[in-house]
Amino acid sequence: MSTTVRAAVFLATGAPPEIRDVVLPDPGPGQVRVRMVAAGVCHSDLSLSDGTLAQTWPAVLGHEGAGTVEAVGPGVSGVVPGQQVILNWAPPCRACWFCEQGEPHLCEHALDGTLSPYAALTDGTPVYPGLNTGAFAEATVVPATALVPLPDGVDPAVAAVLGCAALTGWGAVNNAAKLRPGQSALVLGLGGVGLSLLQAARIAGADPLIAVDVSPDKENLARSLGATDYLVADPNTHRSVRGLTGGRGVDHAFEVVGRAEVVRTAWNSARRGGTVTVVGVGSHRDEVSFNALELFHQARTLQGCVYGSSDPARDIPLLAGAVRSGDLRLAAMVTDEIPLEGVPDAFERMRRGRGGRSLVRFGA
Repeated sequence: MSTTVRAAVFLATGAPPEIRDVVLPDPGPGQVRVRMVAAGVCHSDLSLSDGTLAQTWPAVLGHEGAGTVEAVGPGVSGVVPGQQVILNWAPPCRACWFCEQGEPHLCEHALDGTLSPYAALTDGTPVYPGLNTGAFAEATVVPATALVPLPDGVDPAVAAVLGCAALTGWGAVNNAAKLRPGQSALVLGLGGVGLSLLQAARIAGADPLIAVDVSPDKENLARSLGATDYLVADPNTHRSVRGLTGGRGVDHAFEVVGRAEVVRTAWNSARRGGTVTVVGVGSHRDEVSFNALELFHQARTLQGCVYGSSDPARDIPLLAGAVRSGDLRLAAMVTDEIPLEGVPDAFERMRRGRGGRSLVRFGA
């Protein structure tokens, strides 16, 4: 038996997606079929489609999703048909060296599922799941370990963004940077992750909280989510940031773009002894350089942050508490609700730096 669903299929690097039928097998041992409710369009999907990140084609991308369990395979426990769930695109094995060190976000096997096809086109061509999950489809088949139960009190229609944008932004502030109340913070880049990070920094007590983006149109949204100051990016951004922080620079600078020049801006905007956290996914060809003297003299910390240094099973329930209290506003980050056919336009908005999160709504 199998299930045929509509999906946004990417056939080659740089090619726009085509809406096609995809045939999903019934869930095998340890697997679950999830009927999707919504899927966020993340910049990492763009990085996969344009070749910045490796991907085997054809593929169904989309890794930020929420839905309802439709069927479970043999040996599955912990989730049942009818249960609402959030996708975890990097399920940890819980047994490798990194998992045993309490770093499941660095699990050696988290992306093993991307290496094998999970479905097929109607002509039998194998199809691969982008970042394990293949969320740009009416339904998907994933390992049961790639699911987190939807916490009570969270709207399933916007819960998808908890699975990547909100978790990554919240984790960057709390797990990686460990921002303390009263410390100053800078957020460079206000896509879905940047807007989540901005809210997390506000909740953590950042003051001042400076937001920067290439678009002046995002100022009102940034301020409504907690920014005390807003700057439109230019070559003098770091000087403007210093002007807002007594000439010192910020305690914490978060880079959420994935470009060397923005990493350098974050570095130049941090105070001596400050911390720069790189959250954006960049290209291995885009190099950033530092001289030996400044590394010594500035005494700053430069760190990467994968998936918010998070454990979704632990952290998503924590985020849900902030959602229920109204501190974390998921819907405010969604600037465009689209059908599946709107995915190509959502990718173009990301390329142009427009809007926050685009959210695919299935069956709306």
